[in-house]
Amino acid sequence: MNKLLACGKIASRAPHRVSSLFGSFSISRSVHSIPFATLEVEEISGSQPAEVHNLGKVSAMYEHSSLDLIHFHNVASPSKWSPCNLALKLMLDRTKLYTKGKWTGSPSWNTIVDPLNGEPFIKVAEIDEKGIQPFVESLSKCPKHGLHNPFKDPERYLMYGDISAKAAHMLSLPKVSDFFTRLIQRVSPKSYQQAFGEVYVTQKFLENFSGDQVRFLARSFAVPGNHLGQQSHGFRWPYGPVALITPFNFPLEIPVLQLMGALYMGNKPLLKVDSKANPRMTLFTGSSRVADKLAADLKGRVKLEDAGFDWKILGPDVQEEDYVAWVCDQDAYACSGQKCSAQSILFMHENWAKTSLITKIQDLADRRKLEDLTVGPVLTVTTGAILEHINQLLQIPGSKLLFGGEPLENHSIPQIYGAIKPTAVYVPVEEIVKDNNYDLVTKEIFGPFQIITDYKKEQLPLVLDILEKMHAHLTAAVVSNDAHFLQARISFSHKAMHKFIFYLCSFILQYPSMQFLQDHIITEVIGKTVNGTTYAGLRGRTTGAPQNHWFGPAGDPRGAGIGTPEAIKLVWSCHREIIYDLGPLPKHWEIPPST
Repeated sequence: MNKLLACGKIASRAPHRVSSLFGSFSISRSVHSIPFATLEVEEISGSQPAEVHNLGKVSAMYEHSSLDLIHFHNVASPSKWSPCNLALKLMLDRTKLYTKGKWTGSPSWNTIVDPLNGEPFIKVAEIDEKGIQPFVESLSKCPKHGLHNPFKDPERYLMYGDISAKAAHMLSLPKVSDFFTRLIQRVSPKSYQQAFGEVYVTQKFLENFSGDQVRFLARSFAVPGNHLGQQSHGFRWPYGPVALITPFNFPLEIPVLQLMGALYMGNKPLLKVDSKANPRMTLFTGSSRVADKLAADLKGRVKLEDAGFDWKILGPDVQEEDYVAWVCDQDAYACSGQKCSAQSILFMHENWAKTSLITKIQDLADRRKLEDLTVGPVLTVTTGAILEHINQLLQIPGSKLLFGGEPLENHSIPQIYGAIKPTAVYVPVEEIVKDNNYDLVTKEIFGPFQIITDYKKEQLPLVLDILEKMHAHLTAAVVSNDAHFLQARISFSHKAMHKFIFYLCSFILQYPSMQFLQDHIITEVIGKTVNGTTYAGLRGRTTGAPQNHWFGPAGDPRGAGIGTPEAIKLVWSCHREIIYDLGPLPKHWEIPPST
């Protein structure tokens, strides 16, 4: 790929306010012990800004170039852009995934302001339509059958196994993982542990696809044919030229996992592609609104890992209250709620509503502070927009502010970003389902905000109706060890039993309605929900997906996954069937009549 990525030219130390956020966690301040590092993380500042450069056209021989790495700045909303590929660029420098590339600047630069203090701390080399042409040309030279496939250059499967092993080893070194952790914190502010988790998942993913594991992704199968000499073989086939568009909130993990998956399968990917490049397939991770536009613009040639209004249901069995409260706090407010898997709405069974769960969640939320970035800048929603949303919710009958709802204090976060305390608003479940409230309540706020409600046993069908109406089905959690609840066989109340007997008698007397049987005998939680990554059990959560299981939405044929062999094969390859029909012909065969 040819790619535009960030390259730093840093010399002076950042203001104390910024560097102090990272000081207590640093293993090493010096980049000299990391041969590929070109910057000091804490010194990225207004006085010495980093620069996002373009990786120029690698070679006229496209076969020698697996990647086109292009960091294409979002000119539509420059104030909300994050320099997410600083970390990715440095990793690629180390693993040498491209050849003959040249990092270049531009006569036109766009300046990005620091989310923590408003200083212009990163300069982005802009690419216009003329400048994008070398990348478009490079991508267009890649054939539809890819750079490798099961019949062409299969040794490249082994090559990427070796690359993954080397990259995984580097990321396993404490000084290297610490460097990338601090770099992630600098460009997408989150706590050290949250940023480290991203580096760790990336490192384990690369470990998983070391050695022979890449070639195993291309495993085929054969089915016996109808006669001697005939067999059908199924293969995983690359698309050839493809594209990735990745978000700001996971600046290392998502680009690396999806990028490597594309490469493993034999594709030539372009990161942050211009719409005129005409890739055969584009992977987009981000908001549902942009995803829908891309699907139309790219005529459906797209895989989406879009946002989700992610839900959690607490079942009837109350236990381990402190643990459940802690997970709820992590799901809703870690990374300042800026995860596509963040807990957007919590449904508490009436048994939980009688406990001190909400108080405990509030106590945990109150521990979060800007000094250690356990709460921080919201990069896509302003403080005013969040407060306005809260005010609109509080107009719903029975709603109330549980905690938060106030701007952060004593900070220098610029007004183009959000800065708000972790917040929860209660809305009665019977109000949520109403048509005039539903869209407002289920509007995703990509920040430290959640809706909390409660439900009675007989209201579980109402909860499931709410979930059914949602349009983005990414993550979910059913927190219960009650097997009957998980599989959702609900016992009748006395009143329901009387209704059942009445309707049964009506049926016997040839009255037409059996709707009650359909609606009330079996109500499924897992069986009647869709979300592609769903955690069930007492330890259920919505966030924190590791590399060892599928992460992605369900219920949408455009849905993409990440992390696992199944995800890579689904997103970055298609099925090809080759039918061998070698004969021989039957003895004494003759030309049959026309049909």
